[in-house]
Amino acid sequence: MPRTLWMLIIGMFINVTGSSFLWPLNTIYIHDHLGKSLTAAGFVLMLNSGANVIGNLCGGYLFDKIGGFKSVIIGIVITFASLSALVFFHGWTAYILLLTAVGFGSGVVFPACYAMAGAVWPEGGRKAFNAVYVAQNAGVAVGSALGGVVASFSFAYVFFANAMLYAVFFAIACFGFRHIRTERAVQSSVVDHAAGASGKSRFSALMLVCTGYLLGWVAYSQWSSTIASHTQDLGISLGQYSLLWTVNGALIVLGQPLTGMFVHRFANSLKKQIVSGFIIFMFAYGMLFAAESFRVFLGAMIVLTLGEMLVWPAVPTIANRLAPRGKEGFYQGFVNSMATGGRMIGPLFGGMIVDFFSMQALLAVLLVLLMISIGTTFLYARKEKQLSV
Repeated sequence: MPRTLWMLIIGMFINVTGSSFLWPLNTIYIHDHLGKSLTAAGFVLMLNSGANVIGNLCGGYLFDKIGGFKSVIIGIVITFASLSALVFFHGWTAYILLLTAVGFGSGVVFPACYAMAGAVWPEGGRKAFNAVYVAQNAGVAVGSALGGVVASFSFAYVFFANAMLYAVFFAIACFGFRHIRTERAVQSSVVDHAAGASGKSRFSALMLVCTGYLLGWVAYSQWSSTIASHTQDLGISLGQYSLLWTVNGALIVLGQPLTGMFVHRFANSLKKQIVSGFIIFMFAYGMLFAAESFRVFLGAMIVLTLGEMLVWPAVPTIANRLAPRGKEGFYQGFVNSMATGGRMIGPLFGGMIVDFFSMQALLAVLLVLLMISIGTTFLYARKEKQLSV
Protein backbone atom coordinates (compact mmCIF):
# COMPACT_ATOMS: atom_id res chain seq x y z
CA MET A 1 0.00 0.00 0.00
CA PRO A 2 1.16 3.60 -0.64
CA ARG A 3 2.58 5.53 2.32
CA THR A 4 -0.16 8.13 1.97
CA LEU A 5 -2.80 5.44 2.47
CA TRP A 6 -1.06 4.43 5.68
CA MET A 7 -1.45 8.01 6.92
CA LEU A 8 -5.18 7.81 6.18
CA ILE A 9 -5.38 4.49 8.02
CA ILE A 10 -3.65 5.89 11.12
CA GLY A 11 -5.83 8.99 11.07
CA MET A 12 -9.04 7.00 10.79
CA PHE A 13 -7.93 4.69 13.59
CA ILE A 14 -7.44 7.65 15.97
CA ASN A 15 -10.68 9.27 14.79
CA VAL A 16 -12.82 6.19 15.39
CA THR A 17 -11.09 5.30 18.65
CA GLY A 18 -12.23 8.67 19.99
CA SER A 19 -15.80 8.41 18.71
CA SER A 20 -16.06 4.82 20.02
CA PHE A 21 -15.70 6.14 23.56
CA LEU A 22 -19.13 7.68 23.12
CA TRP A 23 -21.37 6.29 20.37
CA PRO A 24 -22.01 2.79 21.82
CA LEU A 25 -23.02 4.44 25.12
CA ASN A 26 -25.31 7.20 23.83
CA THR A 27 -28.58 5.36 24.38
CA ILE A 28 -27.50 4.13 27.81
CA TYR A 29 -26.51 7.69 28.84
CA ILE A 30 -29.76 9.23 27.62
CA HIS A 31 -31.99 6.44 28.97
CA ASP A 32 -30.27 5.59 32.26
CA HIS A 33 -28.47 8.81 33.25
CA LEU A 34 -30.77 11.49 31.82
CA GLY A 35 -33.90 9.44 32.51
CA LYS A 36 -35.44 9.65 29.04
CA SER A 37 -37.43 6.98 27.18
CA LEU A 38 -36.03 4.81 24.40
CA THR A 39 -38.15 6.76 21.93
CA ALA A 40 -36.63 10.03 23.17
CA ALA A 41 -33.16 8.51 22.94
CA GLY A 42 -33.93 7.39 19.41
CA PHE A 43 -35.06 10.91 18.51
CA VAL A 44 -31.78 12.45 19.74
CA LEU A 45 -29.74 9.88 17.82
CA MET A 46 -31.91 10.61 14.78
CA LEU A 47 -30.94 14.29 15.00
CA ASN A 48 -27.28 13.32 15.31
CA SER A 49 -27.54 11.04 12.28
CA GLY A 50 -29.59 13.58 10.30
CA ALA A 51 -26.84 16.14 10.79
CA ASN A 52 -24.35 13.44 9.83
CA VAL A 53 -26.22 12.85 6.55
CA ILE A 54 -25.97 16.55 5.73
CA GLY A 55 -22.29 16.48 6.74
CA ASN A 56 -21.67 13.48 4.47
CA LEU A 57 -23.13 15.27 1.47
CA CYS A 58 -21.28 18.49 2.30
CA GLY A 59 -18.04 16.56 2.80
CA GLY A 60 -18.39 14.86 -0.58
CA TYR A 61 -19.17 18.19 -2.25
CA LEU A 62 -16.23 19.91 -0.55
CA PHE A 63 -13.90 17.09 -1.62
CA ASP A 64 -14.82 17.63 -5.25
CA LYS A 65 -14.47 21.43 -4.94
CA ILE A 66 -11.57 22.14 -2.55
CA GLY A 67 -9.85 18.76 -2.09
CA GLY A 68 -9.59 16.18 0.66
CA PHE A 69 -7.20 17.96 3.04
CA LYS A 70 -9.27 21.13 3.52
CA SER A 71 -12.48 19.11 3.76
CA VAL A 72 -11.11 16.91 6.55
CA ILE A 73 -9.73 19.90 8.50
CA ILE A 74 -13.10 21.68 8.38
CA GLY A 75 -14.86 18.57 9.70
CA ILE A 76 -12.32 18.00 12.46
CA VAL A 77 -12.51 21.61 13.72
CA ILE A 78 -16.32 21.50 13.94
CA THR A 79 -16.28 18.16 15.75
CA PHE A 80 -13.49 19.07 18.17
CA ALA A 81 -15.20 22.33 19.16
CA SER A 82 -18.48 20.50 19.82
CA LEU A 83 -16.85 17.73 21.83
CA SER A 84 -14.89 20.24 23.90
CA ALA A 85 -18.14 22.01 24.79
CA LEU A 86 -19.73 18.64 25.64
CA VAL A 87 -17.13 18.12 28.38
CA PHE A 88 -18.64 21.01 30.32
CA PHE A 89 -22.25 21.02 29.13
CA HIS A 90 -23.94 17.62 28.92
CA GLY A 91 -27.42 18.19 30.29
CA TRP A 92 -30.46 17.26 28.21
CA THR A 93 -30.73 20.39 26.02
CA ALA A 94 -26.97 20.85 25.58
CA TYR A 95 -26.56 17.16 24.77
CA ILE A 96 -29.10 17.38 21.95
CA LEU A 97 -27.50 20.46 20.38
CA LEU A 98 -23.87 19.41 20.73
CA LEU A 99 -24.44 15.81 19.65
CA THR A 100 -26.13 17.16 16.53
CA ALA A 101 -23.10 19.38 15.82
CA VAL A 102 -20.77 16.41 16.35
CA GLY A 103 -22.81 14.47 13.81
CA PHE A 104 -22.38 17.18 11.19
CA GLY A 105 -18.64 17.63 11.73
CA SER A 106 -17.80 13.94 11.70
CA GLY A 107 -20.02 13.53 8.64
CA VAL A 108 -17.81 15.93 6.69
CA VAL A 109 -14.71 13.86 7.51
CA PHE A 110 -15.70 10.36 6.40
CA PRO A 111 -16.53 10.73 2.69
CA ALA A 112 -13.40 12.84 2.18
CA CYS A 113 -11.24 10.12 3.75
CA TYR A 114 -12.86 7.36 1.68
CA ALA A 115 -12.55 9.39 -1.52
CA MET A 116 -8.87 10.04 -0.74
CA ALA A 117 -8.34 6.31 -0.22
CA GLY A 118 -9.73 5.61 -3.68
CA ALA A 119 -7.62 8.40 -5.19
CA VAL A 120 -4.24 7.44 -3.69
CA TRP A 121 -4.48 3.72 -4.53
CA PRO A 122 -6.93 3.30 -7.46
CA GLU A 123 -5.33 0.05 -8.57
CA GLY A 124 -6.00 -1.41 -5.12
CA GLY A 125 -9.75 -1.59 -5.74
CA ARG A 126 -11.55 -3.17 -2.79
CA LYS A 127 -8.29 -3.39 -0.81
CA ALA A 128 -8.01 0.39 -0.30
CA PHE A 129 -11.50 0.68 1.16
CA ASN A 130 -11.11 -2.50 3.16
CA ALA A 131 -7.92 -1.08 4.72
CA VAL A 132 -9.76 2.04 5.89
CA TYR A 133 -12.65 -0.13 7.11
CA VAL A 134 -10.26 -2.32 9.13
CA ALA A 135 -8.64 0.78 10.65
CA GLN A 136 -12.05 2.07 11.68
CA ASN A 137 -12.91 -1.18 13.40
CA ALA A 138 -9.56 -1.43 15.14
CA GLY A 139 -10.56 1.94 16.57
CA VAL A 140 -13.94 0.51 17.56
CA ALA A 141 -12.21 -2.34 19.41
CA VAL A 142 -9.87 -0.05 21.34
CA GLY A 143 -12.33 2.80 21.93
CA SER A 144 -15.26 0.68 23.06
CA ALA A 145 -13.05 -1.37 25.39
CA LEU A 146 -11.78 1.78 27.07
CA GLY A 147 -15.12 3.61 26.88
CA GLY A 148 -16.98 1.20 29.14
CA VAL A 149 -14.21 1.37 31.74
CA VAL A 150 -14.03 5.17 31.62
CA ALA A 151 -17.83 5.54 31.76
CA SER A 152 -17.93 3.44 34.94
CA PHE A 153 -16.11 6.35 36.63
CA SER A 154 -17.84 9.28 34.93
CA PHE A 155 -19.39 10.06 31.57
CA ALA A 156 -17.63 13.45 31.70
CA TYR A 157 -14.33 11.56 31.26
CA VAL A 158 -15.76 9.89 28.15
CA PHE A 159 -16.49 13.29 26.59
CA PHE A 160 -13.00 14.53 27.50
CA ALA A 161 -11.22 11.48 26.06
CA ASN A 162 -13.20 11.80 22.83
CA ALA A 163 -12.21 15.48 22.48
CA MET A 164 -8.53 14.78 23.16
CA LEU A 165 -8.32 12.03 20.57
CA TYR A 166 -9.89 14.34 18.01
CA ALA A 167 -7.11 16.82 18.82
CA VAL A 168 -4.60 14.08 17.97
CA PHE A 169 -6.49 13.37 14.75
CA PHE A 170 -6.24 17.08 13.87
CA ALA A 171 -2.45 16.96 14.28
CA ILE A 172 -2.17 13.84 12.11
CA ALA A 173 -4.35 15.38 9.41
CA CYS A 174 -2.37 18.64 9.40
CA PHE A 175 0.98 16.93 8.91
CA GLY A 176 -0.01 13.71 7.14
CA PHE A 177 -2.88 14.65 4.81
CA ARG A 178 -1.60 17.98 3.47
CA HIS A 179 0.27 16.52 0.48
CA ILE A 180 -2.17 13.75 -0.45
CA ARG A 181 -3.08 14.11 -4.11
CA THR A 182 -6.75 13.53 -4.80
CA GLU A 183 -6.78 13.40 -8.59
CA ARG A 184 -7.96 9.89 -9.44
CA ALA A 185 -5.50 8.01 -11.61
CA VAL A 186 -6.66 6.43 -14.85
CA GLN A 187 -8.41 3.17 -14.01
CA SER A 188 -10.80 0.75 -15.62
CA SER A 189 -14.24 0.35 -14.12
CA VAL A 190 -17.38 -1.48 -15.16
CA VAL A 191 -18.90 1.73 -16.47
CA ASP A 192 -15.79 2.99 -18.29
CA HIS A 193 -16.53 0.38 -20.97
CA ALA A 194 -20.00 1.73 -21.54
CA ALA A 195 -19.52 4.66 -23.87
CA GLY A 196 -23.19 5.54 -23.74
CA ALA A 197 -23.65 5.07 -20.01
CA SER A 198 -25.01 8.30 -18.54
CA GLY A 199 -24.31 9.68 -15.11
CA LYS A 200 -28.00 9.13 -14.35
CA SER A 201 -27.69 5.41 -15.07
CA ARG A 202 -24.61 5.12 -12.88
CA PHE A 203 -26.32 6.93 -10.04
CA SER A 204 -29.48 4.82 -10.32
CA ALA A 205 -27.32 1.69 -9.99
CA LEU A 206 -25.71 3.20 -6.89
CA MET A 207 -29.14 4.03 -5.44
CA LEU A 208 -30.25 0.42 -5.76
CA VAL A 209 -27.32 -1.00 -3.83
CA CYS A 210 -27.51 1.85 -1.30
CA THR A 211 -31.18 1.12 -0.58
CA GLY A 212 -30.19 -2.28 0.76
CA TYR A 213 -27.20 -0.69 2.47
CA LEU A 214 -29.49 1.74 4.33
CA LEU A 215 -31.82 -1.06 5.47
CA GLY A 216 -28.81 -3.07 6.62
CA TRP A 217 -27.73 -0.13 8.75
CA VAL A 218 -31.25 0.22 10.19
CA ALA A 219 -30.82 -3.33 11.48
CA TYR A 220 -27.19 -2.89 12.54
CA SER A 221 -27.90 0.33 14.48
CA GLN A 222 -30.11 -1.59 16.91
CA TRP A 223 -26.96 -2.93 18.57
CA SER A 224 -26.05 0.52 19.85
CA SER A 225 -29.63 1.52 20.71
CA THR A 226 -32.48 -0.91 21.50
CA ILE A 227 -30.30 -3.99 21.91
CA ALA A 228 -27.92 -2.01 24.13
CA SER A 229 -30.79 -1.05 26.45
CA HIS A 230 -32.20 -4.60 26.27
CA THR A 231 -28.90 -6.04 27.55
CA GLN A 232 -29.09 -3.70 30.55
CA ASP A 233 -32.65 -4.85 31.29
CA LEU A 234 -31.39 -8.45 31.28
CA GLY A 235 -28.74 -7.61 33.88
CA ILE A 236 -25.77 -7.69 31.51
CA SER A 237 -23.19 -5.22 32.80
CA LEU A 238 -22.00 -2.12 30.98
CA GLY A 239 -18.53 -3.60 30.83
CA GLN A 240 -19.82 -6.78 29.19
CA TYR A 241 -21.82 -4.76 26.66
CA SER A 242 -18.72 -2.72 25.77
CA LEU A 243 -16.84 -6.01 25.36
CA LEU A 244 -19.23 -6.94 22.53
CA TRP A 245 -17.88 -4.00 20.50
CA THR A 246 -14.32 -4.87 21.44
CA VAL A 247 -14.86 -8.37 20.05
CA ASN A 248 -16.49 -6.85 16.96
CA GLY A 249 -13.51 -4.63 16.21
CA ALA A 250 -10.89 -7.22 17.09
CA LEU A 251 -12.54 -9.88 14.92
CA ILE A 252 -12.65 -7.51 11.95
CA VAL A 253 -8.92 -6.84 12.29
CA LEU A 254 -7.83 -10.42 13.01
CA GLY A 255 -10.35 -12.11 10.71
CA GLN A 256 -9.17 -10.51 7.47
CA PRO A 257 -7.37 -13.66 6.22
CA LEU A 258 -10.57 -15.66 6.76
CA THR A 259 -12.65 -13.07 4.93
CA GLY A 260 -10.18 -12.91 2.05
CA MET A 261 -10.26 -16.67 1.68
CA PHE A 262 -14.09 -16.73 1.73
CA VAL A 263 -14.33 -13.96 -0.87
CA HIS A 264 -11.78 -15.69 -3.11
CA ARG A 265 -13.50 -19.09 -3.01
CA PHE A 266 -17.21 -18.38 -2.58
CA ALA A 267 -17.96 -14.69 -3.17
CA ASN A 268 -15.73 -13.55 -6.00
CA SER A 269 -18.13 -10.78 -7.07
CA LEU A 270 -19.34 -7.80 -5.07
CA LYS A 271 -22.94 -8.98 -5.49
CA LYS A 272 -22.18 -12.38 -3.95
CA GLN A 273 -20.19 -10.70 -1.21
CA ILE A 274 -23.07 -8.43 -0.21
CA VAL A 275 -25.78 -11.11 -0.46
CA SER A 276 -23.70 -13.53 1.64
CA GLY A 277 -23.21 -10.82 4.25
CA PHE A 278 -26.92 -10.04 4.55
CA ILE A 279 -27.77 -13.75 4.90
CA ILE A 280 -25.26 -13.98 7.76
CA PHE A 281 -26.89 -10.87 9.31
CA MET A 282 -30.21 -12.73 9.34
CA PHE A 283 -28.68 -15.64 11.25
CA ALA A 284 -27.30 -13.20 13.85
CA TYR A 285 -30.68 -11.56 14.51
CA GLY A 286 -32.39 -14.94 14.57
CA MET A 287 -30.12 -15.92 17.49
CA LEU A 288 -31.48 -13.00 19.55
CA PHE A 289 -35.13 -14.11 19.69
CA ALA A 290 -34.61 -16.09 22.90
CA ALA A 291 -31.32 -14.52 24.05
CA GLU A 292 -31.09 -13.94 27.80
CA SER A 293 -27.41 -14.47 28.60
CA PHE A 294 -24.26 -12.60 27.65
CA ARG A 295 -22.91 -15.72 25.94
CA VAL A 296 -25.73 -15.70 23.36
CA PHE A 297 -25.28 -12.00 22.66
CA LEU A 298 -21.56 -12.59 22.23
CA GLY A 299 -22.23 -15.40 19.74
CA ALA A 300 -24.69 -13.24 17.81
CA MET A 301 -22.16 -10.39 17.68
CA ILE A 302 -19.52 -12.72 16.25
CA VAL A 303 -21.92 -13.90 13.53
CA LEU A 304 -23.00 -10.31 12.82
CA THR A 305 -19.36 -9.25 12.48
CA LEU A 306 -18.69 -11.93 9.88
CA GLY A 307 -21.56 -10.49 7.84
CA GLU A 308 -20.50 -6.88 8.09
CA MET A 309 -16.95 -7.76 7.01
CA LEU A 310 -18.48 -8.75 3.68
CA VAL A 311 -21.04 -5.97 3.21
CA TRP A 312 -19.60 -2.72 4.57
CA PRO A 313 -16.36 -2.48 2.50
CA ALA A 314 -18.11 -3.61 -0.69
CA VAL A 315 -20.46 -0.64 -1.07
CA PRO A 316 -17.79 2.15 -1.10
CA THR A 317 -15.91 0.00 -3.62
CA ILE A 318 -18.98 -0.05 -5.86
CA ALA A 319 -19.33 3.73 -5.49
CA ASN A 320 -15.73 4.22 -6.58
CA ARG A 321 -16.28 2.00 -9.64
CA LEU A 322 -19.45 3.83 -10.66
CA ALA A 323 -18.32 7.42 -9.99
CA PRO A 324 -17.72 9.64 -13.05
CA ARG A 325 -14.51 11.68 -12.98
CA GLY A 326 -14.80 14.65 -10.65
CA LYS A 327 -17.72 13.09 -8.75
CA GLU A 328 -15.80 10.65 -6.51
CA GLY A 329 -16.43 12.76 -3.41
CA PHE A 330 -20.13 13.12 -4.13
CA TYR A 331 -20.58 9.37 -4.66
CA GLN A 332 -18.71 8.52 -1.44
CA GLY A 333 -20.73 11.19 0.36
CA PHE A 334 -23.95 9.60 -0.88
CA VAL A 335 -22.83 6.15 0.32
CA ASN A 336 -21.94 7.52 3.74
CA SER A 337 -25.22 9.44 3.91
CA MET A 338 -27.15 6.21 3.30
CA ALA A 339 -25.28 4.46 6.10
CA THR A 340 -25.95 7.44 8.34
CA GLY A 341 -29.58 7.51 7.23
CA GLY A 342 -29.88 3.94 8.49
CA ARG A 343 -28.35 4.97 11.80
CA MET A 344 -30.73 7.95 11.89
CA ILE A 345 -33.89 5.97 11.25
CA GLY A 346 -32.85 2.85 13.15
CA PRO A 347 -32.86 3.98 16.82
CA LEU A 348 -36.19 5.84 16.60
CA PHE A 349 -37.77 3.11 14.48
CA GLY A 350 -36.53 0.35 16.79
CA GLY A 351 -37.31 2.27 19.98
CA MET A 352 -40.92 2.81 18.94
CA ILE A 353 -41.45 -0.86 18.05
CA VAL A 354 -39.96 -2.03 21.36
CA ASP A 355 -41.87 0.58 23.39
CA PHE A 356 -45.23 -0.30 21.78
CA PHE A 357 -44.72 -4.00 21.01
CA SER A 358 -41.67 -6.05 22.01
CA MET A 359 -38.05 -6.83 21.22
CA GLN A 360 -39.15 -10.00 19.41
CA ALA A 361 -41.44 -7.96 17.14
CA LEU A 362 -38.51 -5.72 16.27
CA LEU A 363 -36.30 -8.69 15.42
CA ALA A 364 -38.97 -10.09 13.10
CA VAL A 365 -39.21 -6.74 11.28
CA LEU A 366 -35.41 -6.60 10.93
CA LEU A 367 -35.39 -10.00 9.21
CA VAL A 368 -37.89 -8.70 6.65
CA LEU A 369 -35.76 -5.60 6.02
CA LEU A 370 -32.70 -7.75 5.42
CA MET A 371 -34.62 -9.85 2.90
CA ILE A 372 -35.46 -6.64 1.04
CA SER A 373 -31.75 -5.71 1.11
CA ILE A 374 -30.90 -8.97 -0.62
CA GLY A 375 -33.51 -8.19 -3.30
CA THR A 376 -32.12 -4.69 -3.98
CA THR A 377 -28.63 -6.16 -4.34
CA PHE A 378 -29.82 -8.47 -7.11
CA LEU A 379 -31.51 -5.50 -8.82
CA TYR A 380 -28.24 -3.53 -8.60
CA ALA A 381 -26.30 -6.42 -10.17
CA ARG A 382 -28.74 -6.50 -13.09
CA LYS A 383 -28.39 -2.74 -13.60
CA GLU A 384 -24.59 -2.93 -13.45
CA LYS A 385 -24.61 -5.69 -16.09
CA GLN A 386 -26.64 -3.42 -18.38
CA LEU A 387 -24.06 -0.63 -17.94
CA SER A 388 -21.20 -2.93 -18.91
CA VAL A 389 -22.84 -4.19 -22.12
